[in-house]
Amino acid sequence: MISIIVPIYNDKKAFEKFISQINKLQGDYELIFVITNKDLYLIDEYKDYRFYVSKKGRSLQMNLGAKKAKGDIFLFLHADSIYEDNILEEIEKSIKKSPAGCLKLYFDNDRFMMRIGALLSRLRVKFRNIAFGDQGIFVTRKLFYDIGGFEEIPIMEDYRFSLDINKKGIKILQCNSKIITRSVRFEKGGMLKTGYNMKKLQKMYRKGVDPFEIAKLYEDIR
Repeated sequence: MISIIVPIYNDKKAFEKFISQINKLQGDYELIFVITNKDLYLIDEYKDYRFYVSKKGRSLQMNLGAKKAKGDIFLFLHADSIYEDNILEEIEKSIKKSPAGCLKLYFDNDRFMMRIGALLSRLRVKFRNIAFGDQGIFVTRKLFYDIGGFEEIPIMEDYRFSLDINKKGIKILQCNSKIITRSVRFEKGGMLKTGYNMKKLQKMYRKGVDPFEIAKLYEDIR
């Protein structure tokens, strides 16, 4: 069974859109939402779903979701992502070849520069073995706990997770299914400038700059 773990922070619109998609999924799965104190009202409004309450922070929320999960495979999705109905089937195929993977990323904006950005993201997984959270990272339960889950930091938790998978010599495979993510950050800041800034922050992290200091330089658009 696949455990789908979704961190939510102050975004009811994204949550409701996610719910409208999830019922179309084909396959055996459980769904776990990890919310913050800002989202407690969801528990009363959506009684049919499983909610757990965490402090704010994707790493904290995803680790708590994994702790509560029962599946042999963990799939971490952002609430504002759009995905295909066959992702569970494709993940199960991929996980037989490697215990780690992600979906093929596209943006919800079809402009030329956004298509190039999405292509570069897919090539980054292929050649550098680095996947980010908006690409729908999935791993086996065993691998997740072998690498200690997500480092509980305010930013770069997905980057750190990929680096830890790399240390194990494990290939992150892109399965044959799309995930579409919002392009609002790139539209607001510009593709080239935003891409440059993200590379700069990653370099700072690799050089050992405190992630809490890096987080101050990263605008929270939610």
